[in-house]
Amino acid sequence: MLSTLVKISNVTNLSDARYCTGMGVDMLGFSMDANSPDYVDSVRFAEIRNWVVGVQIVGETAETDPAQIQELLKTYQPDLLQVDEAALLPTLSVSGLPLILRLNLADITLEQLDALVKSNPTNADYILIESPAPLHLDDDLKTSIGQLATRHAVLLGAGITADTIHDLLAELPIKGIALTGGAEDRPGSRDFGELMDILETIEIE
Repeated sequence: MLSTLVKISNVTNLSDARYCTGMGVDMLGFSMDANSPDYVDSVRFAEIRNWVVGVQIVGETAETDPAQIQELLKTYQPDLLQVDEAALLPTLSVSGLPLILRLNLADITLEQLDALVKSNPTNADYILIESPAPLHLDDDLKTSIGQLATRHAVLLGAGITADTIHDLLAELPIKGIALTGGAEDRPGSRDFGELMDILETIEIE
C-alpha cells in the first residue's frame, strides 16, 4: 500500500505494469498516439492489460480532434482519459470517463499557470503537472501549484525524488503524484532505478 495516489505515465512494457501494480499504484497510463515514442499499439496494450488487475487504466493522448479521440476510446476502452488541451474538456465530458488534463511545465509560464487557477477548468477530474526535464520546484512554482491544488485534484509529476517526496506531500495539498515508466533492458527485464526508490519511500508496511 502506498501513502498517496500514484499514476504511472507512459507505460510501455509488462515489466513496469506488473511491478507498479504489485506496489499498489492506482493508475497506469498508456500512450494511444501512433506518433509518440511511447506509443503502445492496441494489441500490445490488450496483452499488458490482461496481466494486471486492481489498477485503473489511463488512455493518454495529445490528439486535439474530438472525433479522433472518440475512435481511440473505442479501440482502447480505458478507465480514464488524459488530454493536453483544456478546451477539449467540455466536449469530452460527455464520454462519461473521468478526465485528466495534463499540463507540461515546459510549455507554460508561471503566469499561465496562475491564469489556469483563476479560470477553474471544472471538467477535469484531475490536473496532472509534468515536466519532460528535471525541474526544481522553487517557492513561486510551489505557491501556484498549491493554489491550483486547493481547487482541483492535482497529480504532481515534476520535481519528485525519493529524498523530496515526503516534504512535497506535507507541504502541498496535492491529490497524488505521477511518475514515468521506462524501457526494458531486455524483454522481461528492467532496472526500475528511481521509480523503485520513490515507490518504496512512500510504501506503507
